[in-house]
Amino acid sequence: MTVNKMLTDFSKLDTTGLPSPAFIVDEVAIEENLKQLAEVGQRSGAKILAALKAFSLWPLGELTAQYLDGICASGIHEARLGKDHYCSGDKPAEVHVYSAAFSDADLTQLLDIADHIVFNSLSQWQRFEAKLIEAKQKRPNLQFGLRINPEHSEGDVDIYDPCAPGSRLGIPLASFDPAIVSSAIESGLLTGLHFHTLCEQDFAPLARTLDVVEKNFGQWLPLLKWINFGGGHHISRGDYQRDALVDRIKAIRETYSLEVYLEPGEAVAIGSGVLSAQVLDIGFNQLPQAILDSSATCHMPDTLEMPYRADILGAGEANEKKHTYRLGGLTCLAGDVMGDYSFDAPLEVGQQLLFLDMSHYTMVKTSTFNGCQLPALVVWNSKTNERRILKEFGYSDFKQRLG
Repeated sequence: MTVNKMLTDFSKLDTTGLPSPAFIVDEVAIEENLKQLAEVGQRSGAKILAALKAFSLWPLGELTAQYLDGICASGIHEARLGKDHYCSGDKPAEVHVYSAAFSDADLTQLLDIADHIVFNSLSQWQRFEAKLIEAKQKRPNLQFGLRINPEHSEGDVDIYDPCAPGSRLGIPLASFDPAIVSSAIESGLLTGLHFHTLCEQDFAPLARTLDVVEKNFGQWLPLLKWINFGGGHHISRGDYQRDALVDRIKAIRETYSLEVYLEPGEAVAIGSGVLSAQVLDIGFNQLPQAILDSSATCHMPDTLEMPYRADILGAGEANEKKHTYRLGGLTCLAGDVMGDYSFDAPLEVGQQLLFLDMSHYTMVKTSTFNGCQLPALVVWNSKTNERRILKEFGYSDFKQRLG
């Protein structure tokens, strides 16, 4: 995972009186990211959607709607959240939905609220074709698409590579049946294609992917209305090649007369938030150990899945500074360990540590394994220093998940 420079100086954040653990998001940094994304949309003519799978702190939905063109969802719940909280106001906003597979019940609901629905396979397309025809008669502006698999890997980690060999995500060229696709396009039912190959990457991997898409699927593009480049674009990162992205989007739009969509998720929240955790105990087993009121497996599972080492404000690598500790979580999982970190001064029980860049994906993946307390949700304004506690979680939240 790429560690990004924080947009906000979180050393200025006073955690006194705030619950622990807590996710703390700077709304100023979120808005700065949104401005960068909106600028790319304005310059290129593309429509930019916020991927709720990466960051769905819906109290900031109205702010997001001021800058972006809508949201993309992975299913009915995210779609409903997007419709309720990200599509309000005077600016038109779109709800796009893709899922590896739709149930009949979920698709029935989605046909009433989504603007674009993308199918992962031709078999699902054929299964629901009659339902799609009926829905489009009621809502003529409703658009349907197919996700293609370019079979071009740009990721370094298999678990996050949609184009890994044997991937279930998207239709490979060999399965892209020309007869079915032609019929769907001619009927006006199929109007676009979607692909997604990136994970926290800059423009060059997208450019290479587009070369493959144009080579293998280019014959279909002039017959369609739109193409969706999916997510994984780190557009708001400081070193992203935004000019090159704008030029390539313009070229695609002009060459094929297509509407272009992008679905950044992390780019909405890069460098905007922290996970605040408190030291509960300090022990020793071959090296000093510190137990926190947080958990890697419950609160930041990507650190174990990818894996990667999250930065901590003021901390260094093991043995870089004078005092090194292995930081561990509350659960019984032996591997519930954040890593080895060094500090200028000894840690103390009650001390708060700030794990950096914890807004995107981390917040949406939390669990209550072992009955672990979910982090509170806090919005901070780094300009005014205002802090708003949005929600604290307790026993009822744990209990209601299983009965």
